[in-house]
Amino acid sequence: MTQVRYHVLHETHYRYAWPVSMSRQLLHLTPRETPRQTTLAHRVDITPMPAERERRTDYFGNRVEHISVGAAHEELAVLATSTVDVTRIGDAPRPQSPAWEHVRDRLHQVGPAPLLEPCQYLYASPHIEPLAALARYARLDFHRDRPLFDAACALMRRIHRDFEFDPEATTVSTPLETLLKQRRGVCQDFAHFMIGCLRSLGLPARYVSGYLLTQPPPGQPRLIGADASHAWVSVFCPGAGWLDFDPTNCVQPDDQHITVAWGRDFSDVTPMRGVILGGGEHVVEVRVTVMPEDDARPVRTCAKAAQPLEPE
Repeated sequence: MTQVRYHVLHETHYRYAWPVSMSRQLLHLTPRETPRQTTLAHRVDITPMPAERERRTDYFGNRVEHISVGAAHEELAVLATSTVDVTRIGDAPRPQSPAWEHVRDRLHQVGPAPLLEPCQYLYASPHIEPLAALARYARLDFHRDRPLFDAACALMRRIHRDFEFDPEATTVSTPLETLLKQRRGVCQDFAHFMIGCLRSLGLPARYVSGYLLTQPPPGQPRLIGADASHAWVSVFCPGAGWLDFDPTNCVQPDDQHITVAWGRDFSDVTPMRGVILGGGEHVVEVRVTVMPEDDARPVRTCAKAAQPLEPE
């Protein structure tokens, strides 16, 4: 196994119609430490300078930061820069997993040593309801006595085949029933949907947020600001731990996925959210750049990111 080193820039820029007198924000922008990932450097620069900053670890083990800006401002800019090493799995052997029913029964049994950590991802959460319709969809891949890993791979492939990527089709509040009918959405939707399918069968699954390295066309420069925040799914398997699946791209995440945070769904790991006083209407621009350290190709600014902002 080898390591890939990345430099990540995550830029968020709010512009308000009227001055904001106070802003309190919660940031999930610090990459996690995992057995396959090490954060070598991380900093967050904020303009205007916050009057208060507090760093802590949340319930799920994510590093978060609370900021409070008390001076009147018409713009708020947050720039998170990180250097991360990710270990490449490559052609590692497929994990041996028990039948999915065995995993379900093991996690629901009452015994002296319950698996408390995965059990918290068995139930409904703000954006995910384990619906009967999702169970019916998932059952097409979760045959009797089928190994959990094989069944989860099949479910991932079918979601990738049945759903179309469409950034205009959904919002963060689009119900999973609507998503199932229209079968169009973005990575957040597909992750929520796959998690809902798994939980509807009694299997623990969590939402993972992070970054995905995108590849420019051959011979073209890498665009600054053209990458994106991303979301995928982790499924718990006794003996193997948490197994990652990316239904948007139909892959098991490897060295091109950088993990930032995980929780029950998007609401637990929103990159930046909070409350403001004043401001009126606002526009927001988000740009993400993921740059491999050994990539010597030239870069240029993403033209799309430089266009005038549209209201949300």
